[in-house]
Amino acid sequence: MPTKPHFFASHHFDRMAHRRDQDTWLEQRRSSGNCWFLPVAGSNNLVVKGPPPAAALLTLEQVSKKLSCTQIYLGEYKEKSCFALLTEHEHDSNWPDTEYQQVLRVATLIDIAEASLLAYARGMSIWHRNHRHCGRCGASTVSSRAGHVLTCSDADCSWQQFPRVDPAIIVLVSDGERCLLGRQESWDQGRYSTIAGFVEPGESLEDAVIREVYEETGIVARSPVYHSSQPWPFPSSLMLGFQASAASSDIQLHDGELEHADWFSPEDLASGKPIRLAPSVSISRQLINHWYYQQTGRDLDTSGTPPKAW
Repeated sequence: MPTKPHFFASHHFDRMAHRRDQDTWLEQRRSSGNCWFLPVAGSNNLVVKGPPPAAALLTLEQVSKKLSCTQIYLGEYKEKSCFALLTEHEHDSNWPDTEYQQVLRVATLIDIAEASLLAYARGMSIWHRNHRHCGRCGASTVSSRAGHVLTCSDADCSWQQFPRVDPAIIVLVSDGERCLLGRQESWDQGRYSTIAGFVEPGESLEDAVIREVYEETGIVARSPVYHSSQPWPFPSSLMLGFQASAASSDIQLHDGELEHADWFSPEDLASGKPIRLAPSVSISRQLINHWYYQQTGRDLDTSGTPPKAW
């Protein structure tokens, strides 16, 4: 079964990183009107109200009163230069028929490339908001290189900060006939997903897989094999997907992170009872789908119509 494209990946547009320090070129793109602006308020993106909703890609004229806001160059999409526009307040919007929304709520309803742009803009907005001061001396930071560098304003320090992502493993563990899934207490009733956790300093990805599985479920995992990765800017993770084999079967919830974990057969997954799988936009769902295909030779679809990109 070929790996399907992950949501929020950026292969739908060109980041054009080599243009970030070319201020003259960027200003020419802006002033010519050959650009779009994507307003972001904290962690929420501006979208055009539906049905169906759509990403709000605003023109220079539409944002003329907001050009003093921080702008971050995202790249080129449909021959337009795209800029995240960091607004301070959600209620401070003068754009009719729009609203600020969490991108996860509308991801499968809008164009997948535009969903990726929204997620990218969201991640950059959160990074800017969380790094307004230098981590070394406490002075304020100044945006540079089209928003991709934050530099300490104190000339004696001048420490530069760059966008960071937090690596996290996510793994489908199987005993050969069943897969291991767990749920957190805060999730919707019946929702189950694969095991996941952040990579710690000085730890390999494979070590993180084995440690997280054991900490959360008491299962000894072995032979982790890389599957694929997904950007997950909620707020700043990179999900690194694996498959692994189980060397034990007795589940013990060691760290209390999960409310419940259990083994599920392909028949359990296909029936959709008593479990609901992770959302279709997540790498967890793709890991589950891939394992199900390996076991049965059939596609698994318990959520209705697959996303447009699939």
